[in-house]
Amino acid sequence: MSKQKKAKRDRRPNIPVALSASGGGLEMAAPLEPRAGRREAVQFNYTHIKKDLTRIGVLAVSFIVILVVLSFFLNK
Repeated sequence: MSKQKKAKRDRRPNIPVALSASGGGLEMAAPLEPRAGRREAVQFNYTHIKKDLTRIGVLAVSFIVILVVLSFFLNK
């Protein structure tokens, strides 16, 4: 089945909704406004990627060493 597109009049903007503290109802969150003249540095955490790449490197080197050792024994 193909997806049906909504008519333009039926579309709603993707605005985050927050729970209100007083009544527990839903309220529209204030739209994010860009800060003029000020840029904050975004820091990313890549520790899990470094661990995965290290593990892949260790496995690759160990497999190559095993293949080289086996080539001496299996060589006629």
